[in-house]
Amino acid sequence: MLVSDFSYDLPEDRIAKFPPKVRGTTRLLVLNRKNGEIKDSYYRDLADFLNPGDVLILNDTRVMQSRIFCSLPDGRKRELVVLERHGDEPQHVMYRGKLHEGDILEVLNSDASETVLRQREQEERSAAHNDGPAQARRRSITVKHLLGNGIAEVESDTPLPELAEKYGTVPLPPYLHRDATEDDKKRYQTVWAREMGSAAAPTASLNMTEELLEKLKNKGVIIKYLTLHVGLGTFLPIRTDNIEDHKMHSEWYHIPEDTIEAINNAKRVVALGTTVARTLEYYARTGKPEGEDDIFIYPGFEFKIVDALLTNFHAPKSTVLMLASAFAGWDNLKNAYDHAIKAEYNFLSYGDSMLIC
Repeated sequence: MLVSDFSYDLPEDRIAKFPPKVRGTTRLLVLNRKNGEIKDSYYRDLADFLNPGDVLILNDTRVMQSRIFCSLPDGRKRELVVLERHGDEPQHVMYRGKLHEGDILEVLNSDASETVLRQREQEERSAAHNDGPAQARRRSITVKHLLGNGIAEVESDTPLPELAEKYGTVPLPPYLHRDATEDDKKRYQTVWAREMGSAAAPTASLNMTEELLEKLKNKGVIIKYLTLHVGLGTFLPIRTDNIEDHKMHSEWYHIPEDTIEAINNAKRVVALGTTVARTLEYYARTGKPEGEDDIFIYPGFEFKIVDALLTNFHAPKSTVLMLASAFAGWDNLKNAYDHAIKAEYNFLSYGDSMLIC
């Protein structure tokens, strides 16, 4: 099975470059995976397509402000994205610009002037009775090893996630070709995000609102949560011709006992996003409620838990497109995507949604 089999023509003007002005005002395409029937609707009307007793499962991960701007001693600027950490393993980053092993990077502030930054540092020095060099060490990152594919192992006196939350910004997808705004800090995060650890958002959840969740609960839909920290695999393209040769990177997950109990008693399990779908199907095969999930789902896969999938419109040749294809059938999904393009749906992270059921 070839990666090129899962491609389609995505016009640039169909890619949503910004979130909708009001969260949840997006459109919803409903695809019947049994007969290929397509319905056009709106996200706010999701409750019309779910039933009492359905269990809707959400990912409660919280996105780190993992995009960090740095400078080398000679003033050249570099950009890092802090990646998820697994246990006691070394800290990894993706980097843009040339680096060498042994380079020492100074972390810059992403959203404040240098005057504000110097004021903040002076306050920190006074509070901690530290000198300037000690302060500089706390904001420095040392490149230990270059691992290939734009990935480096680094170390820092201050934990990198802490530096990211203090000085970093939102890690928007590269295809948006822009820097994050203040609006992105709120909108590239789910309204229920609480477990810090993701290098990217579970974007299928970005359109969901508290009001719609309440509407679903009032209809009798059961809302439950799990955690999967979205990581390295989200960023990396498939670099093999054959799908079977691609190796997914692992991501940490946890499924609470009450979620497992709800799954066991569900009339229908609805996964909000591919992160939830992968976690549930990994659990179905291993029986482990917590651990490292490296499952790669592509056509031919047999779903054991997920009965319906609420997701984005995905990029060509992506692993998430292949998961949606495995669930819907590629012919059904391709027809739905062709329809969505003609009907001027918005695609990718900030775009419209589709329910496959």
